[in-house]
Amino acid sequence: MSTFAINRRQLLQTGGIGGLAAALSAMSSGAAQAAPRNQAAGGPVITNLGPAVVQFSLMSSLLVGDTVYIGSRNLSPARVIGFHLPTGKVTSRTDLGSGYSIQALAADSTGRYLYAGVLRDGVDGKPNIYRWDLSTPSSPAVGVGETGDRDIRALAVAPDGKVYAAGGGETSKAPSLWEYDPGTNATTSWGVPDPGATIAQAVAATDSHVYFGTGSTLGGGNGSSPARLFAFDRTTKASTNILPAEVSTGVSVTSLSVLNGQLGVGVKGPGKSVLINLADHSKYAIIAKTGVMFRQLGNDVFFVKEPGVWSYNMVSKKITQILTEDVGAMWGLDVYGNKALTVSSYDVIEVDPVAKTAVKRDLTQAGAPGGPQLCMGLAAGAGDVYVGGTGTIARHQLAANQVSYLRATGEAKDAVIVGGILYTGQYNSRGIYSYDPSTGQLPYQVAALPPGQNRPLDVCWDAVNGLVIAGAQNDTGGGGCFAAYNPVTTQVISKVNPIDALQMVRAVATKDGVAYLGGDNIYATGPRSTVVAWDPVANQELWRVDPGQPQGIAAMAVHGKFLYGMSRKASGLFVIDLDTRQVVHRGDLSSVCTDFGALQVSRGIVYGVSDTTVFRIDPITFAVSVVVAGINGGWYSGPHITADENGLLYTLQGSDLVRIDDQQAMQTMRR
Repeated sequence: MSTFAINRRQLLQTGGIGGLAAALSAMSSGAAQAAPRNQAAGGPVITNLGPAVVQFSLMSSLLVGDTVYIGSRNLSPARVIGFHLPTGKVTSRTDLGSGYSIQALAADSTGRYLYAGVLRDGVDGKPNIYRWDLSTPSSPAVGVGETGDRDIRALAVAPDGKVYAAGGGETSKAPSLWEYDPGTNATTSWGVPDPGATIAQAVAATDSHVYFGTGSTLGGGNGSSPARLFAFDRTTKASTNILPAEVSTGVSVTSLSVLNGQLGVGVKGPGKSVLINLADHSKYAIIAKTGVMFRQLGNDVFFVKEPGVWSYNMVSKKITQILTEDVGAMWGLDVYGNKALTVSSYDVIEVDPVAKTAVKRDLTQAGAPGGPQLCMGLAAGAGDVYVGGTGTIARHQLAANQVSYLRATGEAKDAVIVGGILYTGQYNSRGIYSYDPSTGQLPYQVAALPPGQNRPLDVCWDAVNGLVIAGAQNDTGGGGCFAAYNPVTTQVISKVNPIDALQMVRAVATKDGVAYLGGDNIYATGPRSTVVAWDPVANQELWRVDPGQPQGIAAMAVHGKFLYGMSRKASGLFVIDLDTRQVVHRGDLSSVCTDFGALQVSRGIVYGVSDTTVFRIDPITFAVSVVVAGINGGWYSGPHITADENGLLYTLQGSDLVRIDDQQAMQTMRR
């Protein structure tokens, strides 16, 4: 982590959260005014600043009748709500008993049963397929099945009522096609059609076939498989890859939709989509644009290609953009009457495909039930603390004791504040963004990362060269990149795979104009945790050292002449003397961490945070001691810790933002 850090997606604009901001302000006000407390006599002073992020965020939607059902994201408990189109209100809700997000929704042919599939932290023995009887919406959804894969990314219900699931989740384990039979209540695997795939994002079903789309959008590279589309015969369960050659170089099949006699196929990578004849898989039409979530109205096929909704006319072959406004990420598309209906991170949107106009209805104002959300990261500085959520950033203005929200499409995986201006590393494939709160101007992209470098992981500020330094990961191809943005000249330089072809740049740090890049290799072979010293101006390597860690680097920080590194999976602390370029210390961190973590220099001490603990590292002996046990922050993409100009630390305790003043302990350590 850097001196000041933040998180969240392609920041768009304040507003649209209406009464939620007032509600959160009231909630956080009461908590922030509570008296600070000491951990123990002489221990740190911990001040609770209230819920870090409260909102309703979503990851799926499906139209059934005149109600749009919407699945939540990063909320506990995971929930499905019903938005009634005629009244414009949320009229129903059910909570699920497991999972943190709902990416998959599907209804049976009668419209009575809605199935939901969840993302979860592990295969835990709990259901990941739920069924909600929409004829009695006041009765809760019931868990009906568990697949052997961690996540469900897509669901489909065949005409006979059998349910099919696609997902995966563990990139070292290829995904299976799963069937849930409501007649027998059995969940069974139809096998793994592609052992080289790391994910399955799409499934569709007809009377005769189940279509199963695979690929490698997460944990790709190092020999993983490209996009493939398997047609399973429902009688024999035999499968055949039917993906046309024109799109076979794609990364993954991302979307499947049964249309009127055709299968709409979305593919990441080749810049094309496909309509495959359901009666004869050898017959197909190419749509010259990437798309997902295909829906048909007459001769027009609607699909989403962010930032818009598009229409492909099957007679004229013409492609037309029918929604031109950037409404943020879209999580569903349907046809309602003669309109296209989509759901963004914030609104239900009806699109007139002829007039090319849109009517938006804010979900929060309609009564969508928000709650404390899993967070992406945070930054502190200039009197503010920013906390990233899904589709939003909460700005905690400490002096005024106020919380406001910035709409944020994408995810700011990390960031740095320089002179009051925020620079973020934006997932997915959005590069570096800038936001100046004094102007009120929307955050905007100031630097693009190289193609494929979709996941920024760490950001810091090089004060010597005046550069925003970022490290990133290529989810689909493996490896990562280094990037440096100059806010004065607006120029950016970058280098793909500065460490090697397998290691992502998980961590970055800087000292005296030199950037230090920390590698993380998620594959079975190759170096695990290389540290590379990099000249960010000449854009070239200076030297490298392998600290010999059994796992990749989770975080780095530089203090004095030492570079501190925290390795993943509790595999330890290492310290490198930058003068001698030698590892001078290795230590055990298993008592204070489990896997991911962050490091932060404050008042001359290196602090760390893990899923469970805030700890400090003695600058002389490198001994590790606990600052706050049981911190148990509600993070989505790994723990974060940051410090403001006064050296006060900020992190999460549960779902709350907390400030930690460890001044007395640091005075003792610094002797």
